[in-house]
Amino acid sequence: MSSLPLLYSFRRCPYAMRARLALKVSEVPVALREVVLRDKPAELLAASPKGTVPVLVLPTGEVIDQSLDIMRWALAQHDPEAWLPPEGSPQDGLTRQWLLANDGAFKRLLDSYKYPERHPEHPASHWREQALAQHLQPLEALWQAQGGPHLLGPQPGLLDAALMPFVRQFAQVDAAWWAQAPLPGLQQWLSQWLASPLFNAVMQRWPVWRPGDAETRF
Repeated sequence: MSSLPLLYSFRRCPYAMRARLALKVSEVPVALREVVLRDKPAELLAASPKGTVPVLVLPTGEVIDQSLDIMRWALAQHDPEAWLPPEGSPQDGLTRQWLLANDGAFKRLLDSYKYPERHPEHPASHWREQALAQHLQPLEALWQAQGGPHLLGPQPGLLDAALMPFVRQFAQVDAAWWAQAPLPGLQQWLSQWLASPLFNAVMQRWPVWRPGDAETRF
């Protein structure tokens, strides 16, 4: 067992991405094991039989295999930029409300938009318009109401980091459409995140981990 927490991750997975963002901003060091999801190592499956990433294995043997739980664990250890909203505060309520919407209805619409061949009952544009009306325009309204440049005001937080990888994935499906979408606040917000040193730090390429390899300190 490593003396550091072990993080099983896949670079492009939005769930793993947001976990890495929280771990990096918390300054809590971990040993990163980059995996290929079509060839999952036995060690990952032994830690979390569901076989998805991210998975964090603590030195005590405790396993945290939900991305939001990893984010909250990391920020509970050290939260130098005050990403965690005060429990019970209006910001906490908004954060929980939007996380539920993102990981539920929006993620289903995103998958339908990204893989329309799996949902032939409608064209991709149908899923895009549903996501725009149900999630992105309300999120734009939140940004505008808070005054930006982040979702809950002048400083980034848990909500920004947790939602950004999914909005990024949505924007990448049709970049030309995204560039002209009626979402000026979200476009600015996403561009700011993508250009940030934090995002670039968590998106560097790591070698795929194999048993016996040296650990990559993250």
